[in-house]
Amino acid sequence: MSELPINSVLPDLLGALRAGTGGVLIAPPGAGKTTAVAPALLGEAWCSGTVILLSPRRVAARAAAERMAEQLGEKAGETIGYVTRLDTRRSARTRVLVMTEAIFVSTILSDPELSGVSAVLFDEAHERHLDSDLGLALAIECRDVLRDDLRLVVMSATIDGTRFAALLGEDTPVVESEGKAWPLDLRWLGSAPDQRIEDAMTSAILTAWREQEGDVLAFLPGVREIERVAERLADKLPQALVLPLHGQCEPAAQRAAIRRDREGRRRIVLATAIAETSLTLDGVSVVVDSGLSRRAEFDKAAGVTRLVTHRASQASAAQRAGRAARQGPGVAYRLWEEAAHAGRPAFDPPEIVTSDLAPLTLSLAQWGSGNPAAMAWLDPPPVPTLEAARKGLQALGALDESGRITEFGGKVASLPMEPAQAAMVLRGSELGASETAARVALLLQERGLGGRSDDLAQRLSRWNGDRSPRAEASRKLAGGWAKRARSLVSRARGDEEIPVGALLALGRPDMVARRRDPSGESWLSAGGRGYVLDPASPLAAREWMVIGDAQGQAKGARILSGASLEASEVEQWLGESIARRSILRWNAEEGRVEARLERRLGSITLASGPDPSPDPAAISAFLLERVREKGLALVPFGKSSLSLLRRARFAGIESLSEEALLADLAEWLGPLLGRRLDALDKGALHGVLKGRLTWDDQQRLEKLAPPEFRSPAGTTHAIDYEDEGGPSVEVRVQALFGLDRHPTFGQPAQPLLLKLTSPAGRPIQATRDLPGFWRGSWRDVQRDMKGRYPRHRWPDEPWTEDPSLKTRNAFEASKGK
Repeated sequence: MSELPINSVLPDLLGALRAGTGGVLIAPPGAGKTTAVAPALLGEAWCSGTVILLSPRRVAARAAAERMAEQLGEKAGETIGYVTRLDTRRSARTRVLVMTEAIFVSTILSDPELSGVSAVLFDEAHERHLDSDLGLALAIECRDVLRDDLRLVVMSATIDGTRFAALLGEDTPVVESEGKAWPLDLRWLGSAPDQRIEDAMTSAILTAWREQEGDVLAFLPGVREIERVAERLADKLPQALVLPLHGQCEPAAQRAAIRRDREGRRRIVLATAIAETSLTLDGVSVVVDSGLSRRAEFDKAAGVTRLVTHRASQASAAQRAGRAARQGPGVAYRLWEEAAHAGRPAFDPPEIVTSDLAPLTLSLAQWGSGNPAAMAWLDPPPVPTLEAARKGLQALGALDESGRITEFGGKVASLPMEPAQAAMVLRGSELGASETAARVALLLQERGLGGRSDDLAQRLSRWNGDRSPRAEASRKLAGGWAKRARSLVSRARGDEEIPVGALLALGRPDMVARRRDPSGESWLSAGGRGYVLDPASPLAAREWMVIGDAQGQAKGARILSGASLEASEVEQWLGESIARRSILRWNAEEGRVEARLERRLGSITLASGPDPSPDPAAISAFLLERVREKGLALVPFGKSSLSLLRRARFAGIESLSEEALLADLAEWLGPLLGRRLDALDKGALHGVLKGRLTWDDQQRLEKLAPPEFRSPAGTTHAIDYEDEGGPSVEVRVQALFGLDRHPTFGQPAQPLLLKLTSPAGRPIQATRDLPGFWRGSWRDVQRDMKGRYPRHRWPDEPWTEDPSLKTRNAFEASKGK
């Protein structure tokens, strides 16, 4: 250990922890922070208890503990121990306990004082996992409220030390180690968009194998790509030792990938991002980086967490390349152009802004934090995602309406899995199927367990028959969950055979789905979302399934796993969730409300038929909402009502404005509604509108917007208040004979636009100056009208004539009488 670069700054860090309760340690890869800091604390006077070292991954946690134990000449489980989900080594002698971040969150929630713990070290904090951010927030509150002697240290190679120091407290020092810089040669191979990533990586690995010495570490986005590259290398480099390194590997296989080959053979380690940080792979001096990473992102619209492949960030690329120069000079090959490197994101986004926050929300409710914003976050959780998580937990029964954790929620939180999975295990336990439910929950978490089938029932069957160490350890873990769940339920039944799909539905009833096409490609979930399935899947021929996992965009997310259900099983196990309700739809062709009775499982219709006696109040509410949405133009007002509304609008009477009518829609329109809008009683409708006018409104209306104009000939004409040219009337010119003053309306008086017509009703001229018209263009009109209508009167001075619509002979005869 004496040669580790971290040793030069350890005294500074130890001094900071003697003087205070926090520190930030920045040290480059290979400096020794992961394995040197925790043991160094054991000799401090304040450190009488356990030192917890948090690691982002199980592989790294186990490797770090084994390396520290080896340095002490011990085996893991003595002074140095570790706790991961599938593997634990600890004893009464253990002083340094390495654990994953998720297990730490569970630990501090069950013991908020962290009894017997002297320090918590957050290693590789730059990765910003959700459990890391949550664990740090909880630990800071524990120290500030319950344990003023608890030491907290944040460690990484690439973090903003100032931000973390401010989070830990104003006086928190930042200690930096320069490390030992071995030469690193970067080689840019460029990208090949038309080439599959496994082919491009195979070619790059072959190049590195030929050009360099030492073991090769290749970074690929996922397990499937690792397997495909391994197949290609088996053909092209049969003499090479090709080893996978990912979370699904057996512990023995992971150890083989981390350590040099005992027989001295060169190795090619094919790894996911699991090898980016924390781990030192002995003998590796060459890195081949695909430049891709795959991370989980929560799709709020689809309601699922999906794996999305992205370009690796600059920080991730630096960490990966650094693996080649941990123990000596190294070379890193990159499958992209140097000029494009600056266009990559500087850092990966923290999980707290991309993940499903249901686990975090439930943990905070269990902690007793009613206000997540008050906790210590580097990046606060997004409010919309928190709200969605809160609603989901309330639907699950884990939170009450005020956001407090319920008794059932406490049980859910006590199981180390997502809330929906925990609810499934608890409810399965109540039905006597705790073991199966716990195994199904683990299948959803452990990719590859039980094979690669997308049928979870098939995977469960294979896992049950698998006798490998990983399968045995997994069954032991699930058995522990089942035992814990049985202890939490009050009335567990005896063993009962329950379909895997029914168990899944107990935790996520919204993920029950029904096939929508003959091929089995298109599915509709009870939650209302559409999903797609590979038609070659064994699930494609089934009518019903419960989706376990999906990936892709909200519109058409691809189903990765699920379990089938028979129609009879849907009725049997989900009967309480099936609702019988009346559904109202708008029949546009017939212009009426259509009422149907439906049996539905969420958005899935099981049966449908006409509703003979729909609720009149529901129909009224439906029509009112439609009018609110489409506007008053949907209401079939009669002529009198339209005239009233137009006059009121012109007069500025608020009670009949469109805004006021829409605001009071239920009050004036509701009592008149039936099942058809076009069947409204127009007279009653006009009466209701008039009833909204006060006495003052009526007087104002008559003064400012009279309904009609009465001509000198005694004819009445409705005033059009919607005319583009202003309020107008259409009137035969002969009805205005004898009138030498232009008609006006309103107060103050305004000229009425007169649209003059011939005896046949054809337009002649529009005017706001009748005297000017008589003495001006009338001569031309008179000449034209005499030719067209010779039987009518066309005097030279119409303003002196008696008004009449009669023909000349009829008019003279009436005068003779």
